[in-house]
Amino acid sequence: MNSSTKTDLPITIFSFGYKYGPPQDVNLLIDVRFLNNPFHDEKLRSFTGLEGSISSYVLDNKSGQGCIQHLGSTIRFLIDQFKQTNKDELRIAIGCTGGHHRSVAVTEALAKLLSFDFEGITRFHRDIKKESH
Repeated sequence: MNSSTKTDLPITIFSFGYKYGPPQDVNLLIDVRFLNNPFHDEKLRSFTGLEGSISSYVLDNKSGQGCIQHLGSTIRFLIDQFKQTNKDELRIAIGCTGGHHRSVAVTEALAKLLSFDFEGITRFHRDIKKESH
């Protein structure tokens, strides 16, 4: 049974590519270009972070797991702080170079993790369809 609670604070998490410019309307901007980059593997380049092989490549290691764990804790803290100060929403942008691999995988993993505790999390991938890999 899901123990989600409604936050009364809209939460949006989205991926983007730095090469298309960072978003301006966010509360938290996270750069995940330190994670393993599937772009450098010719066999993985044409896939996106929505696919299991890419998500595993990016997240199934010490850096990837630590990233999700720490971001989850930070975002939970921010949700409480934003609610206490009556903010309208929390918008989180996750960026990598092109917005196809790492940022997408992290956005999906964070949305899934947070959905165990909060309802109504919106996610999207701003640059996933821009330019072929």
